[in-house]
Amino acid sequence: MHDVVIVGAGPVGLFLACELGLAGCSVLVLEREPEGHSPFRAKPLGTRGLSAASVEAFYRRGMLHQLRTASGVHDDSGVHDDSGADPDAHVPSPPRGVGHFAGMVLDPAQVDVAALPYRLPSPATEGMLTYLEAVETLLSEQASRLGVEIRHGVTVSAIAQNDESAVAQAGGQEYAARWVVGCDGGRSAVRGLAGFEFVGTEPQFTGYTMHATVADSEKLGFGINLTPTGMYLRLSEGHIGMMDFDGGAFDRSQQPTRDHLQAVLRRVSGTDVTLSEVHLASSFTDRAMQTTTYRRGRVLLAGDAAHIHSPLGGQGLNTGLGDAMNLGWKLAATVHGYAPHGLLDTYTRERHPIGAGVLDWSRAQVAVMRPGPHGQAVQKVVRDLLGTRDGTTYMFERMSGSSIRYDLGGEHPLVGRSAPELRLENGTRLGDLMRDGQGVALEFSTDRCLHESAMGWEGRMRYVAAPARNDLGLGAVLVRPDGVVAWAGERTPDREGFERAASQWFGAPEI
Repeated sequence: MHDVVIVGAGPVGLFLACELGLAGCSVLVLEREPEGHSPFRAKPLGTRGLSAASVEAFYRRGMLHQLRTASGVHDDSGVHDDSGADPDAHVPSPPRGVGHFAGMVLDPAQVDVAALPYRLPSPATEGMLTYLEAVETLLSEQASRLGVEIRHGVTVSAIAQNDESAVAQAGGQEYAARWVVGCDGGRSAVRGLAGFEFVGTEPQFTGYTMHATVADSEKLGFGINLTPTGMYLRLSEGHIGMMDFDGGAFDRSQQPTRDHLQAVLRRVSGTDVTLSEVHLASSFTDRAMQTTTYRRGRVLLAGDAAHIHSPLGGQGLNTGLGDAMNLGWKLAATVHGYAPHGLLDTYTRERHPIGAGVLDWSRAQVAVMRPGPHGQAVQKVVRDLLGTRDGTTYMFERMSGSSIRYDLGGEHPLVGRSAPELRLENGTRLGDLMRDGQGVALEFSTDRCLHESAMGWEGRMRYVAAPARNDLGLGAVLVRPDGVVAWAGERTPDREGFERAASQWFGAPEI
């Protein structure tokens, strides 16, 4: 019997598998699709945007360089590497790109990076473009190195569980584990089979993505084009996306024809453009749904299995990776028996509000884009806001993930946020200390007053005492394995406060 069976070998399932494998868990991944190349996961149709928070997750596990290489991102584009910046700087460099809200592109020069909370220069300060095949190949190779078994062509047809284990049934075979996690996408089989309640709102539009030959492509603008009748994107030659406000009438149950796609493109673009040939095409909607909980007994959900919404702003993949980063170490601690009471329940408590916020974020964009005088009026107001420094900075915080703060009950304003990229005097970065998936206790003094306490959690957290080039006025900080600050102390660290926080997140200390 495995410790964990993960259903779904997309980026979320594979990232979770890597987290569990890194922690020494026995993991089996089941994927219904057979192995092999899929044009919908390769460039250009598989292109996705990773937020700064997602890039940071790959960086903290030592995979950022490989991801950039696999994605074709070079030093002069995409992700900033601030290693050459002033190591004592209080803020990172301005972002090179920001993204869009409801088709309205943000100006990166308008982002006030000095106003962002607890940000420091880092190799992972902003997002990047990649594609699904590159991400999945990288994570599959990493998972295999960590001892994870991945099986393709396995379709789960039933889920059973008791107080001690859960079983995924597929093709007459049973796959037993202590825990089962559904990472099997928006049409999740695990979600339905395990009885999760899935609630939300119905769609307003049908979206399309296609690779086509356009006879008169000069009639279409490059980039994101918000029009009075919808929106279309032309990201590269022949790669076109469209959003048609038809109430979601044309969904994946139908295969879009060339004539249908041409009619939609003409309506949305306001041109008489002609599609000579459609090579590949698929459709989607902005249906926004979320499970009421992310755990039922010994079955958990992550990614699109737990929440679906429109792809506006590229929040789906990023939210799913955040789920995996949050769940992985908690589930591993539970498997190994040192998790404090209720630790696994904090997964839903912390991530469900994040997912709900993303659903509302996508709904807001749909409302702004909706054709007609009401949508046009709201667009004008939003454009005015995006023309201000505060408005653009707010949008950047939301889209980059830097505004996320879990309610962990700590008094210090840094608690619950992603830890800044603190850098020690010897050049070691916080990210360097997190590659093994343990928590990190940093004490910016050679007095080592927390040393004896930290030793009680050896093997669960790494303790380092050294001066920092920029300690943000802190005396010490405790960082969870997912990079979230669990406790922060001033110049003279509060030993009792540190021990309480360590016990809360890492269980009882070893005596």
